[in-house]
Amino acid sequence: MADQRRVNIGKQHPEGYKALLALSAVAEEGAAAAGLDPLLVELVKIRTSQINGCAFCLRMHTRDALKKGESTDRLAVLDAWAEAGYFSETERAALRLAEAITRVSKGHVSDADYAAAAAVLSEDQISAVAWLTTVMNAFNRVAITSRYPVGGD
Repeated sequence: MADQRRVNIGKQHPEGYKALLALSAVAEEGAAAAGLDPLLVELVKIRTSQINGCAFCLRMHTRDALKKGESTDRLAVLDAWAEAGYFSETERAALRLAEAITRVSKGHVSDADYAAAAAVLSEDQISAVAWLTTVMNAFNRVAITSRYPVGGD
């Protein structure tokens, strides 16, 4: 990675970052109200960050997941969740939807991906996963654009 100084956009425009933090809190509250397991919330954040290649958010949310009791085995195979037997039907539906939302530029959220989520998740849970993923994508873009440091320090 180039050693070029970047503007930390969260610090440059703190009102925007504070608004993103507030939106994140609302998304977290919605996930809890919809009955999503806190570990699933972290898995959605991690999977979104894996797709986007955000090292800062990966490190943060992997640590958060471990503190909440997530297993290292599940974290190790999260990138291949569809092939691993570690994940429940609810987790698989949420992860599939999160992936589709994150990859929206590659075909939008297909009817098949949405239907797979709707077959397992309630409307509140679909909405909660969508908001969690939307917020995580925004945080990924802030951290990547600003090149938040990870390691080497």
